[in-house]
Amino acid sequence: MTPMIKASATDKSSWLARAREVFDIELEAVTATRDAIGESFADAVELLKKALECGGRIAVTGVGKNLPVAEKMSATMASTGSTSFVLNPVQAMHGDLGMLADRDCVIALSFSGASEEILRVLPAIRRRDIRIIGIAGVADCPMAVHCDVMLEVPARKEADPFDMAPTASTTATLAIGDAIAMTLLDIRGFRREDYARLHPAGAIGRTLLTRVTDVMRSGERLVALPETATVRDALVAMTKAQSGAAFAVNGEGKLLGIFTDGDLRRLLASSPEPLERPLGEVMTRNPLSIGADKMATDLLEVFSVRHIDDLPVVDADGRLVGEVDISDLPTLKVL
Repeated sequence: MTPMIKASATDKSSWLARAREVFDIELEAVTATRDAIGESFADAVELLKKALECGGRIAVTGVGKNLPVAEKMSATMASTGSTSFVLNPVQAMHGDLGMLADRDCVIALSFSGASEEILRVLPAIRRRDIRIIGIAGVADCPMAVHCDVMLEVPARKEADPFDMAPTASTTATLAIGDAIAMTLLDIRGFRREDYARLHPAGAIGRTLLTRVTDVMRSGERLVALPETATVRDALVAMTKAQSGAAFAVNGEGKLLGIFTDGDLRRLLASSPEPLERPLGEVMTRNPLSIGADKMATDLLEVFSVRHIDDLPVVDADGRLVGEVDISDLPTLKVL
């Protein structure tokens, strides 16, 4: 085995070298685990899928450093539509086995596959005919006899100089947990709207639950004029509404075009008597617009891809109902 870099107490360059070495070791473990994925992974996902379809849940258990790994794995699955909870193997032997229902499925984590607490709790779970998926450093390990499916995490070297502290192995276990969660997300048809319902608080929930109608300008802050109005009329109205754009509409209120601050600057540089020209001659016809019922995430994508500052909002019949100014989005905390 190649000797590891030893960080010097005073040489900062050795600190960086050691940090990069840790990344290399953990990347190697994750890559080896990815390459080891095969039919057993599909079998494990199938067991979990069936449990969820029957109204069951996914219990994740582990001991030592694998217990917080189990917590993260369970949290990721729960937040993406696969109902899950953490089962502490020690507490399970003192009554918490009652948390399990017959339709549940258990994922057991133990890199050695020989953790005493895991080997004690799995037979008790097995007696209830609950399916068990084991995740360990090698598939042929003591806990395998209690498992329906074994997944291997071939992290052959930890990042510490003693090859004892769970580092590369726990990183690779987290990765396979994410792979399970995301595969279940796809095959069970979990949607962005479902994600929003599970994350109602904070920036994620706010962005996913916000619709265009919640952030658009309307009423007195919306400049809507006939295309026969002059540029001067548009400027007066834009100033009053404190808006960077005016919109031309027909008699039914349908959007015809947009005139912006940028259009004005270009017009002043190239046209005689620009302020008396009608909007119909200088506006951008058939501008990009967005539906009032769209989500704020759709809105953010338009601003990001098209690099515009003002976006008209229309109803199902193409009538102008509002405007979204990119300067409003940070204030509304959806950007």
